[in-house]
Amino acid sequence: MPDTEQKQFLRRAFVKKVIRRTIALVLVCGLIYGLAAVIYATRTFYKVKKNYAVVLERFNGQREAITTVGWHLRLPYFTRIEQEVPLMNQRLYLGGHPEPMRIISKGNVALWTSGVLTYRIRDLKTWAIENLDPQTLLQGDYDGIVKDILQAQKINQLVSERESIKEEIFRALKSRPINVGGPTLEQKYGIEIVSFVLKETRFGDKLVAASEEKKRRELIAEAENYAADQEASRIRKLYAAYLDGIKALQQAIGRRDGSTDTAILQFLTQQKWATAYEKNQEGQRTVVIQNTGGGPLGLTLPPAQTEHRGVQEKTNGPKAD
Repeated sequence: MPDTEQKQFLRRAFVKKVIRRTIALVLVCGLIYGLAAVIYATRTFYKVKKNYAVVLERFNGQREAITTVGWHLRLPYFTRIEQEVPLMNQRLYLGGHPEPMRIISKGNVALWTSGVLTYRIRDLKTWAIENLDPQTLLQGDYDGIVKDILQAQKINQLVSERESIKEEIFRALKSRPINVGGPTLEQKYGIEIVSFVLKETRFGDKLVAASEEKKRRELIAEAENYAADQEASRIRKLYAAYLDGIKALQQAIGRRDGSTDTAILQFLTQQKWATAYEKNQEGQRTVVIQNTGGGPLGLTLPPAQTEHRGVQEKTNGPKAD
């Protein structure tokens, strides 16, 4: 009996010992984890990734760019990580956003355009140490140069000569000084201009509607001119045929000595005027008939009888004298 109680006591003591050691181990692990979390939160140990750099501000006020890839140690509260700078290609939208922005062309015409600049940081000392908030400063200079070039162009050039304007903007961004005698964008910010793309150039909605209306009117005018040309060609052909007919008529009724029988020619002319009067649809009542004895004779013809009146006369019969 005493042996059994002794075994149970030893067993309880072993279990308590295991529990105490387990709790101690958990507390030690938690303490280590908490300490590591505090160290990580204060960034005492920090990591520099590939194609990135860290600008470190030391206690004495000096600023240093750390570019070596890997883990680094710093003294907390005595040094400060100021910023992390990407060294890869970066993009910068015209106006600071991808949506098109409104500009005014040389002819005082509103236009919507968008563009994107691709650049890469080459000199960290110039970019991060010599410039305060370099991203905002670069945005302002970039927008100013592009707007100066775009707004100096005529509206038709902005639409039809996009390729040459894009290349002109790229050369200006890469090598033109911001001001006369001043630095270029690459010199001022320590960057390399990689490319520039003019994404969109379009008119406003009202101008598009006006352009379509102008184009429609031009098409109508062109069609009218073509119809007028066709009519003129037809008249020229009819006139030539009329002259040929007159020549043939003169040859047919001419005399042997080469003269023309005037009486026959005037008679044929009278027949032609009579035919024209019969075909008249506008109510014209006065025609001219050539007189063989002298000048032209004016003659007013009676108006044509309407169909209704003819039917009535047939129904009622002729009136008595």
